[in-house]
Amino acid sequence: MSHVVKIIQPSGILDGTKAGHFRQEISDLVEAGADVVLIDFQDVTFMDSSGLGALVLALKTVRAAGSQLVVCAINEQIRILFELTSMDRVFEIFPTREAFNNKLAST
Repeated sequence: MSHVVKIIQPSGILDGTKAGHFRQEISDLVEAGADVVLIDFQDVTFMDSSGLGALVLALKTVRAAGSQLVVCAINEQIRILFELTSMDRVFEIFPTREAFNNKLAST
């Protein structure tokens, strides 16, 4: 079974100024028929609570549509933020995009 995977790759600082656009981008991908939305954090240098809030709202949007949201390539700061807020238990996190692709290929 093949999945429609859409990838979003934000960059720089993910904070309140970018949160609305970030959420809208994910909503657009779901409306376009994505089964899986992969957020690649490779180019994100910092994420604050507004960015995390946007990510949680995006997760709710994706799940409501019956799709899946996964993240990959988080840096140390984002990993710590996820752990402090227990979001590391909510989101499926892959170390790299390649690790995600390998998992997808094996299903």
